[in-house]
Amino acid sequence: MVERNVADVLRAALTDASGGVLAVHPSAEAIEELVEVLTELEGVPPVRLLAPEGVLKEVTGDFILASTAADRIEEGVLELRVAEKPPTNSLLITEEAITAVVNADDRVAGLTTEEEAFVGSANERYEGLWAEASDFSLRTPPISRVRETLADDLGSGIESDFDGVLASLETARGDGDGLDEVTISLLVAAKNEALLYDISKWGEDVGIASKATFSRTKTKLEDMGLLDTEKVPIDVGRPRLRLMLGDERLRDADADQLASVAQTILT
Repeated sequence: MVERNVADVLRAALTDASGGVLAVHPSAEAIEELVEVLTELEGVPPVRLLAPEGVLKEVTGDFILASTAADRIEEGVLELRVAEKPPTNSLLITEEAITAVVNADDRVAGLTTEEEAFVGSANERYEGLWAEASDFSLRTPPISRVRETLADDLGSGIESDFDGVLASLETARGDGDGLDEVTISLLVAAKNEALLYDISKWGEDVGIASKATFSRTKTKLEDMGLLDTEKVPIDVGRPRLRLMLGDERLRDADADQLASVAQTILT
């Protein structure tokens, strides 16, 4: 099974599998592609993914991928566990076959054996490793829940703009390789002139970050000139802060341009 990329190998392997699949020690790239393929295909078998903790943390540091993976976990088609002593090979294991995933420059091969004794022995070994492995805690909320609650709590306009920003990004990490989810939420809220209290309460309730993290990020973005605020008096208690975009370039940008303009200003 020689394909153009990892996604094609995974797609072919999952389509051919009649039961569950155990994915052992995939690369970071393979995990990203697996989540995409599981999202793309319908009626796929459940996949149990066993990988080193460092690789899982690296991959799920991207909010876009992590929130999509959380959806697949909630649907019961994906489960993540940590391999304390990861095997050397990257494998896809079913009851009928073992497939080794091999990269070779611009092509990827899935080298498969269906030899009954070998497949049985491999299943026994790796099922044992899976049973001994600890669960990987993915704290990112499912993207479907993020969208639903954002629309319910702050309106469909903010939800649409949030989706527009995510669609324009390859990753959302906040480490120089894309804006993080808190920054994105605040910029979208400011574009719609929402209250800091409302967006931070939503973010804490849905599991994106605490109110304190939203407040600290707001202050940082305000100091950098991306955000501005104005006080809004309320009947009881301290005034609330309305978020506004602080730079004319941001105010003129559409949702799908907001992230790139913000990154330009930040650099």
